Amino acid sequence: ILMLPHGFLIVFFFTLLHETIHETAFRTAWLNRTIATVTGFLILLPPAWFRYFHFAHHRHTHDPDNDPELMAPKPETIAQYLRYLSGVPYWTSMARVIVVNAAGRNRDGFVPDKGRDKVISEARWFLIAYVVLLAASLAVQSALLLWVWIVPVLVGQPFLRAYLLAEHALCPHVANMLENTRTTFTTRLVRFVAWNMPYHSEHHSYPAVPFHRLPRFHQIVAGHLRTTERGYVRFHRKLVGSFDRRAG
Repeated sequence: ILMLPHGFLIVFFFTLLHETIHETAFRTAWLNRTIATVTGFLILLPPAWFRYFHFAHHRHTHDPDNDPELMAPKPETIAQYLRYLSGVPYWTSMARVIVVNAAGRNRDGFVPDKGRDKVISEARWFLIAYVVLLAASLAVQSALLLWVWIVPVLVGQPFLRAYLLAEHALCPHVANMLENTRTTFTTRLVRFVAWNMPYHSEHHSYPAVPFHRLPRFHQIVAGHLRTTERGYVRFHRKLVGSFDRRAG
């Protein structure tokens, strides 16, 4: 039972990783980079690669030719929805990214030539560390990492997938960041765990605004928001309902 909240907290390190690559989590660059490396390692998301990926997403939100998030289309059927929530597409995709990058075969258009060596080196260190941890666990016949890390993140990943879907799914494919990104009104606990990223339209419109100022910034721009939802349950009801309309 404790694995569920434990896994929930680990996978939501994603939002801390997100803040550190924006360098808005901490005042010093080295601390942002250090925390990004640790959190990225725990959730199989290399921070240097993710920074290039995410910044391209910011520059080209919902641009079908340039937004890397659109490489993995949003679910349009119940089967696709359940598979997405399972986390299987995420884990397989990120494992592939790390292996391809470690092999020196990264060809992602959003990674500049000057950053390719860093992306490759980062993936190799991640891969070496994963192998060392696996070998050490097998050598001492310990299942500790399995129960305190691997199983919890597998159990927790569906919650992160459900949270992330609300950011852009069903949003108009337009250039206006106040319209192509959704702000979801939720509880204080979710805002805390997610580093205020439910204020996502505000973040996309003005990414330099640090997480702790987003609630106040929301009050300033609230009247201009075009896509909002009152809770994640309501969003998912609408999303699942849209599957039937598309099928019809």
